Amino acid sequence: MKDPNNTRNTPPRRGSPLWIYLTTVTVLGFAVCAAAFAGLGGGARDALATSPVFGILACLVLVGELRPIVTPGSTEDSGASTATTFSFAALLYAGLPAALALRAVSLIVCGGLWRRAPHRIGFNVAQYALSLAAGQLVLTAFGTGGTPLHPWVPDGDDLAAIALAGAAYFACNDALVAGAVALHERISLLRAVRGDLAYQVLVHLALLGLAPLVVTAMDRSAAFLPLIVLPFIAVYLNASASVRREHQALHDGLTGLPNRKLLTLRTEEALAHVRTADRRAVRAVAGRRRDGERARAALFLLDLDRFKEVNDTLGHLTGDRLLQLVAHRLTHAVRPGDLVARLGGDEFAVLLPSVRDEAAAREVAARLRAALSEPVRLDGMTFDLDGSVGIALCPDHAQDFETLLKRADVAMYHAKQTRSGVEVYAPAQDRNSPARLRMLGDLRRAVDRGELELFYQPKVALRDGKLVGMEALLRWRHPDEGLIGPERFLSVAEQTYLMRSITGYVVNAALAQTAAWWRENLTVQVAVNASGRDLFDAGLTEVVEDGLARHGLPAAALQLEITERILMNESAYASETVGKLARLGIPLSLDDFGTGYSSLVRLRRLPVEEIKIDASFVRRLTRSPDDAVIVRSIIDLVRTLGLRSVAEGVEDPGTAGALRELGCDAAQGYHFGRPMDAATATDWLRRRMERAPEPAA
Repeated sequence: MKDPNNTRNTPPRRGSPLWIYLTTVTVLGFAVCAAAFAGLGGGARDALATSPVFGILACLVLVGELRPIVTPGSTEDSGASTATTFSFAALLYAGLPAALALRAVSLIVCGGLWRRAPHRIGFNVAQYALSLAAGQLVLTAFGTGGTPLHPWVPDGDDLAAIALAGAAYFACNDALVAGAVALHERISLLRAVRGDLAYQVLVHLALLGLAPLVVTAMDRSAAFLPLIVLPFIAVYLNASASVRREHQALHDGLTGLPNRKLLTLRTEEALAHVRTADRRAVRAVAGRRRDGERARAALFLLDLDRFKEVNDTLGHLTGDRLLQLVAHRLTHAVRPGDLVARLGGDEFAVLLPSVRDEAAAREVAARLRAALSEPVRLDGMTFDLDGSVGIALCPDHAQDFETLLKRADVAMYHAKQTRSGVEVYAPAQDRNSPARLRMLGDLRRAVDRGELELFYQPKVALRDGKLVGMEALLRWRHPDEGLIGPERFLSVAEQTYLMRSITGYVVNAALAQTAAWWRENLTVQVAVNASGRDLFDAGLTEVVEDGLARHGLPAAALQLEITERILMNESAYASETVGKLARLGIPLSLDDFGTGYSSLVRLRRLPVEEIKIDASFVRRLTRSPDDAVIVRSIIDLVRTLGLRSVAEGVEDPGTAGALRELGCDAAQGYHFGRPMDAATATDWLRRRMERAPEPAA
């Protein structure tokens, strides 16, 4: 059974269930030690101190404690300790005080050498004191057992007593450690006991079964004792070779983390436990269990952002050292019992065998990203790391490893695209999910039935309050769900050719409304959002050109807004569509500026007339000095380039005033006007044109 504190060397929180348990066991164990040693007379103590048999036994117990036999599937903490054989032999031969003294001294010495915390050493001493005491009680009940002055050598008739004493020793030891493991890893006691019960029974059957042979050898001559060690050495060497082969097969050679094979095994074990626990819970409450009480497991997929730049710039050696550091940070940021694995390259996975709900999984993911974000210094350089995390839950999103991994991958790439850092799987993100296919079908019908609709939001000059333009915002008036925003469906449409139909509708509807306004002398420029797919569609230019000609509008009446992320794709500059739009005289607006990696060279290579500062910076302008610096820098840059700066997401007078003081040209947001349908926007424009422009508050 593994050590309950093998993943942490710090004491549990005072007053916690684990702290109470460890304290209680330790007190009881030390009370047993005190009672046993109190009954040890002077002659018995002299016999223990002077007998060569006990000296050799003490050495064998110490060596067995220092170097357990670790087999495939076990660890240093759960390996077979030959100290069990020799301490149980001491119990049979000379009684409880002798066995306690040998095992306690070895545990204290080994704990000091391994720098274990005092609470761990104390618990281990108490654990074996109570286990040996349980064995002694059985021997006493049978009227057998020895003392230092009157050693006992069993014969064939005593095998039943020895077997029961060994069973009592094993049962007590396994139960004590299982209780600590259950509290430490927040699992049931039954699960902790069953975790490696078969292995522990087999190991202790072999170790305890050798104890009578050791006693017989001790009785004949102390010189026979070292010979007992030879079979153990052979087993140890063979087990070590097996462990090395298993470790190489199940772990990553660079970081030492579990690889995909071991992750698969551990995840399947966790999923099996979730399914079993779920069935039991359903039977227990006759189907009345609330969803929040379900057993869950979570699988994270974590990918480092911009790691390729480090590899390409500083070489693979520095990249490898960085991956080793990342592995160390992730391992120390997860909870006890969680598993961190490396899948290859800069991609890692984290298994949470037990998690309460989505919020708890997000908390762990946030800790992982916080651990990564601390600056790293290598070769005299400082690196800022970051990562994107995708989360998939069982049974919410999948019930087998491969599907769970795929859905965590979908969520991770969505986190990268949106730069949110952490995303939980949602069917709408998955191009292969039934929900996505249903949405695509509904969306196709929505285009045919005319369920799509444009709303309009004004852009206002901050200096004099004049209207700069109107942005056309797409909405879906769903027959069942009501008005749906573009964030719900455009990401799905952009991955299909349906986007061409939607873009065609938006451009034509916007131009038709613009022409209607111009006929009423409500001369205003209307902006339309264009996706990355649109910029590589040669048909977009034809749609725009035909629409302008049909409605008799100049090119300046329409503006196309593209997000800064599109500019990260170098081929966007060379696309035929961009060149044709430029020749038509269609101005571009760069949307969401500040969230990507645009350069001055790239900005100058596009016919951009304005840059829109992302709302995430604008909303924190008056509360965050860092965001104020970013906004000021963007405004200064835009002014230097001779372009117009527009702030998005302005929702209060204070933010509008601060932007005006910084020299921002225009703004857009709820403070100036919410998105309006065409009829409401027309009334708003009429009222505005009837009165003289007033400075924005």
